[in-house]
Amino acid sequence: METIKIKYLSDEIEHLTYIENKSDWIDLRAAKNISLKAGEFKLIPLGVAMELPKGYEAHIVPRSSTYKNFGLIQTNHTGIVDESYSGDGDQWFFPAYALRDTEIHVNDRICQFRIFKHQPTIEFLETDSLKNANRGGIGSTGKA
Repeated sequence: METIKIKYLSDEIEHLTYIENKSDWIDLRAAKNISLKAGEFKLIPLGVAMELPKGYEAHIVPRSSTYKNFGLIQTNHTGIVDESYSGDGDQWFFPAYALRDTEIHVNDRICQFRIFKHQPTIEFLETDSLKNANRGGIGSTGKA
């Protein structure tokens, strides 16, 4: 089991919990009341700073209900926080773009995160042929 040091920058949000056997993603909550008009962008503070274990990074993404409940999309689609962003004031944020007028309240669960080990160092070996069947097209269907 890994240990993550966490500093709460708001005493209004519920502390993070890991729900065993349900999901390995952990919900993050808004640390401030935020109003957004359609077409507006704001960084929503999440009220936490963390010291991730060496060699790990956190991936922050919206919850599946974030758009339905709040009309928000995450502008960078996936936020990546590495272990160097670990100071007392290195608060995590959710970069939000509103597609409709919306209100976010303190403690609303708006995104989630999980940690991953860093990708190993990769060496690319140039070749004239990959010697695999050419599917053509794109994606899983192989059609353009």
